Amino acid sequence: MTKSYCLPLAALLVPAAHCAATDSQPRKPNVVLIYADDLGFGDLECYGAKNVATPNANRLADEGIRFTNGYASAATSTPSRYTMLTGQYAWRREGTDVAPGNAGMIIRPEQFTMADVFKGAGYATGAFGKWHLGLGDSTATQDWNAQLPAALGDLGFDYSYIMAATADRVPCVFIENGHVADYDPTAPIEVDYHKNFPGEPTGRDNPELLTKLKPSHGHNQSIVNGISRIGYMRGGGKALWKDENIADSITSHALSFISKHADEPFFMYFATNDVHVPRFPHDRFRGKNPMGLRGDAIAQFDWSVGKILHALDSLGLSDNTLVILSSDNGPVVDDGYADMAEELLNGHSPTGGLRGGKYSAFEGGTRVPVIVRWPAGNVPKGIVSEALVSQVDWLAAMASLTGQRIPRGHALDSRAEALTTLLSGDMATQRPYVLEQANNKSLSVRTPKWKYIEPSRGPEMIPWGPKIETGYRPHPQLYDMTHSGELEDVASKYPDVVAELAEILATERSRQ
Repeated sequence: MTKSYCLPLAALLVPAAHCAATDSQPRKPNVVLIYADDLGFGDLECYGAKNVATPNANRLADEGIRFTNGYASAATSTPSRYTMLTGQYAWRREGTDVAPGNAGMIIRPEQFTMADVFKGAGYATGAFGKWHLGLGDSTATQDWNAQLPAALGDLGFDYSYIMAATADRVPCVFIENGHVADYDPTAPIEVDYHKNFPGEPTGRDNPELLTKLKPSHGHNQSIVNGISRIGYMRGGGKALWKDENIADSITSHALSFISKHADEPFFMYFATNDVHVPRFPHDRFRGKNPMGLRGDAIAQFDWSVGKILHALDSLGLSDNTLVILSSDNGPVVDDGYADMAEELLNGHSPTGGLRGGKYSAFEGGTRVPVIVRWPAGNVPKGIVSEALVSQVDWLAAMASLTGQRIPRGHALDSRAEALTTLLSGDMATQRPYVLEQANNKSLSVRTPKWKYIEPSRGPEMIPWGPKIETGYRPHPQLYDMTHSGELEDVASKYPDVVAELAEILATERSRQ
């Protein structure tokens, strides 16, 4: 049964007495944003997942609020991350599509970011794991063997240990503070997304070298660590990652950051590679789950969550640390590697029964887990909230939390009043609607009752491999979310509602 709490905002922002930095001035709350990759609405045990245990995510839900109508702004990675970190819808700006590994910085240094919010409030700021928002000044011009002239330090992050894009894209090295981590001068790095380097093997031409995973579609270019990728790369040497160690690497660096800054307020953006392809978890998890590698990857994600929670506990920081757990978009099962994820679901629904999935205009594309915990902020425990929550609002919410002013002209789509909903689950303060972006850039409007999908052209199913409905139709669609979800299109029955929601989109598009 859903419970709703209506707590005054002032009460939510006063830390408990034992968290005070001095007798007169309470310490600012730490903020940890745990951001999974391709984790679906139904992929955690606390959201009804079958065949996989997620005790650490469950713990967060038991000790905080679990939202059932929480949304990423887009059904793919780069635009959803851009929106969350800038408070501006990605569809307002060109060049925010899914980025190659050698993309130039998509968030520009002059833009105000979530990290800038915390930096301005005197926080230590750190980013770990998947970035996928570009590095360097422009695409395909990076010198990966030198300090990048534009990186996360220009966006408000004091420290960063990241992957340039995703594990299925080159370059397959970590970038630490704008420089390749563990750089090997004997193996200079070159990257190209158009042509291969002479003599370099590929998954297409040298399948015998694919010792760990083979592609199911695409993903057949340069081979690193026995797995072929998207894009071409040579060099790297000792700096090349091993997929089975990615979670350990980003988690260990995150734990060091927490320990280093335990005596001051900090903001940590912890963006995991799990459960994105290629899925090849550490041997501690691999082969342990009945759903195969995808199930193993979910378990590995939960392990990372547990490591962070344990670090906060052991340092006495848990009470005054706001933890938010979510995902960048909905799930996909076969996204390019033959890892048996489709065949081994065994009754598990990654979307939790929602229609569609990653890339889709349907709910499975953008409705994701959202869990919030902050004991000292009086966030209620064990609450399930149906309130509409959108990641676009999190920048303004954090500015409100820390008392920071957003510069004029920035984060125009982000609403500070969302903080009350986020910290209380109160449906009375929820957003009136959220916007969702599909892979083809078509938009949808979700209100507490309705879901409107605008007309768009495109195939009804994703054409390159995943078995996912796109939701693209040449006519408007309307669904009553309080009854049958997206099973029955009722646009012809409620033309006035269609017109009203279409007008919302027109108004949003006209705003600058």
